[in-house]
Amino acid sequence: MDEMDLKLLSAVQDGFPITSRPFRDLGQTLGLEEEEVIERMACLQKEGLVRRIGPILDLRKLGRSGILAALEVPSDEADGAAQVINGYTEVSHNYLRPNESGYNLWFTVSAREERIQEILQEIRIKTGRKMLVLPTLCIFKIGVKFDII
Repeated sequence: MDEMDLKLLSAVQDGFPITSRPFRDLGQTLGLEEEEVIERMACLQKEGLVRRIGPILDLRKLGRSGILAALEVPSDEADGAAQVINGYTEVSHNYLRPNESGYNLWFTVSAREERIQEILQEIRIKTGRKMLVLPTLCIFKIGVKFDII
């Protein structure tokens, strides 16, 4: 990663152009050709610095909601449980974290309420693990911009 990659990452997090040729438009602001922007973004994604480029949607306006849930999973079974969870496109991410209560594998599910309940029940059955479900009661949206250059 070089200085231009840092500038590109900074530009992308400020706002991805919503145009017919966003990589060309990003390139113009940075003095790069469209193809170089595409190549650099592909490398940054391959390195794991960029997971995805996509919109942040207001689920409520789409008739959907979200929940945060956690499983109580022994650490040697966490990868298997994560594979089960990752099998659902409605799951945006999951992560393992230490927790004195025992709930250590956390994940989010976004879908219509009936579908959320189906997914949670299937995960309970497939993993055989105790689950904590924390529905969204109030939404607090924050913007995050990392100072990378």
